[in-house]
Amino acid sequence: MTYSKTKQPHVLFLFSDTGGGHRSAAEAIIEAIDLDFPNQISTEMVDFFKAYAPPPFNLASDLYPPMARVPDMWEFGYRLSDDPQRTRIFYNLMWPYIRRAIYRLLNDHPYDLLVTVHPVPVFPVSRALKPGFPPFITVVTDMVSTHTWWFNQRSDLIFVPTEIARHRGIANGLKPDQIRVVGLPVAQRFCMPSESGQYFRAQMGWPQELPVILLIGGGDGMGPLAKVARAISAAHLNATMVVVTGRNHKLKAQLEAEEWSMPTFIYGFVREMPDFMRSADILLTKAGPGTISEAFIAGLPMILYSHMPRQEDGNVSYVVTEGAGVWAPEPTRIIEVLRNWLDHPDEREKVAAYGHRLARPDASHLVACAIADQLGVTERII
Repeated sequence: MTYSKTKQPHVLFLFSDTGGGHRSAAEAIIEAIDLDFPNQISTEMVDFFKAYAPPPFNLASDLYPPMARVPDMWEFGYRLSDDPQRTRIFYNLMWPYIRRAIYRLLNDHPYDLLVTVHPVPVFPVSRALKPGFPPFITVVTDMVSTHTWWFNQRSDLIFVPTEIARHRGIANGLKPDQIRVVGLPVAQRFCMPSESGQYFRAQMGWPQELPVILLIGGGDGMGPLAKVARAISAAHLNATMVVVTGRNHKLKAQLEAEEWSMPTFIYGFVREMPDFMRSADILLTKAGPGTISEAFIAGLPMILYSHMPRQEDGNVSYVVTEGAGVWAPEPTRIIEVLRNWLDHPDEREKVAAYGHRLARPDASHLVACAIADQLGVTERII
């Protein structure tokens, strides 16, 4: 039996630390539930790979970073699996091996509503759920190039970040009323007013008079971060460079040991990323959906210098087509764009405005309200 026995309705979130975006999305939705429906809904997060997957799948979060550093292998695997017929064959072959783990997961964690923010559990969980089981919701955390594994007709509701993703879901057999465009859930701290950028710069010791170039590589500090930072320094730009290496401690130490031609500040994983973004003038980042969504909210013009093949191709096209940033995989192109934006602030402000137009700061709350509606919880605190 998978219904919870608690007085409050209980929501189970399935995620995995294969990249930082899945955990962040789940945490953002839980935060919105707690803000909008305080003390009315209980929540729980389970890393399904680490806690329940049989070998070798239980090592997925450890294998993800090295796999992501081999783009050709990642692209091959993504392309091979991104097909409805091959998906059915794969999961039918895997079902005898993973079935016991799926049922154990569902039995160990009684719930009144199940949410997955990762594509891998969608098909096996859908197969395990019988008629009359609690609702099953999928929150898609890929922005545009959404993998087939996200879409299963047995999901009660599927939330996607963009209209393009919605069309892909319908092409994969979903009914139009089964899939909703809400944006990508981000933490509340990215959506709240804060101190002025100048105040935060002063707190951090950044020069007040220079524009700030913010260079990040995601929570794991992946991508050619060091190469890009060195190219910017070699260009002797009249700006401040702020580099965030995330959890890549080795890269942080390496960059801290180098000499730079401009004011440069190196950080590891930071909780103040909303303030970093609000205090910056230009963002350089890999094309991760979470960072792009956060930059839209901050109204920050983007230079995308790296992406995961196939999986993030659509993110690049979306940002460029909408005028919210540029694609610059080569250092020479990065420097060219930076010089133009630094010399012509009106150009970068126009790009920032296009990006801000795409912002969906209410995404987490829209998902939270839909969850509450499914559970029959109606007393929302505004």
